[in-house]
Formats: sequence, structure tokens, C-alpha cells
Amino acid sequence: MSNQQVDRSKRRFLVAATTAMGGVAGVAVLTPFVMSMLPSERAKAAGAPVEADISKVEPGMLLAIEWQGKPVWIVNRTPATLATLAKIGDKLVDPNSDVPQQPAYCKNIDRSIKPEYLVVVGICTHLGCSPTFRPELAPADLGPDWVGGWFCPCHGSRYDLAARVYKNVPAPMNMQVPPYKYLTATRIIVGVDQKGA
Repeated sequence: MSNQQVDRSKRRFLVAATTAMGGVAGVAVLTPFVMSMLPSERAKAAGAPVEADISKVEPGMLLAIEWQGKPVWIVNRTPATLATLAKIGDKLVDPNSDVPQQPAYCKNIDRSIKPEYLVVVGICTHLGCSPTFRPELAPADLGPDWVGGWFCPCHGSRYDLAARVYKNVPAPMNMQVPPYKYLTATRIIVGVDQKGA
């Protein structure tokens, strides 16, 4: 082999090695910059839609999930519970849900897509406390007109099982129904609107 051939092969090796190292260094420098433009896992979780399996939520039960850092309750209401919703309208501030605290497809007496399942953000509309689920009928501490719902222990606000607020309590409006839709008969996604339903 001549010296000239050896030098060319060394030159090609050095050029290839330098190019490869430069490429690796470029990627190493650009990766943090590109990654800083992407949302963090925490940011994605804060606003991302959340799926829930409701197949094991028996009638009368409540399932709690988290969406956008807030509690969301999914309640499987019994036929007896649903029957009480129409009977207590005169005791409620906004029985027809005229204040837009729910998507248009949930502006009904049930405040839901399917009557048996209520999906609601579990935050009192007075000062942001989290009410307690009290599904029992007429307990002594809540009075004879109580047909089940939520009671906020902070200041005494009461909501029925459609999350509609009772009159003469501090909370000014019904609890919020988030946007949601059914993926299947037993799976819902909270944070995505049900179009045309």
C-alpha cells in the first residue's frame, strides 16, 4: 500500500468520525430545546380528557375520578332516585338548569346523556368545597324534604341527585356538568364533548 492510499483512508475515517460526532453533539444540544416546547406530563394530565370504566358502578354507587385537577363524580342513579327529580322542582334554585352549568346536551331534568348516569364536577359552587355524597332519604340532620344528593359541610349547601342546588343555601347555582361522551356502553371520556346528542 502506498502512503497516499493510507492517508486517504485515514482522512475518510476522520471525516466520517467527525461528522458522526458533530451529529450526535447537535442532537444533544437541540433535544432539551425541542423538549422544552412540548407540554410536560403534568400539563397534559391537567387538561387531558380522562376515560372511566363505569361497568362496575352499581345502582346507587358513586365513582370518583380526577379531571383537570378537580374531582368528577359519576353516579349510577336508581329508577327510584330518578323519579324524585321531577318532584322537588319547587325546592330548587334552578330546577330547569337555565344557568349554563352543563353542556347543551345535558340541559334536561337528569342533567345527563343517559338518565341513570350523572357526571358532575364535585365542587360546591359557593366557595369551592367538596360536598359529601348523601344518597339516603330524609336523614334527621338534613330534614324531611331531603331525597338524596350532596351536602356541603362547609356552609350547609345542599344539592339533589342531579347536582341541582336547593333554595335558601349559600351556593348560588347548580354544580357543573363537564363535557363528556360515551365511548361504549360502559366507558365514558370526560373532557370531550358529545356532538349532536
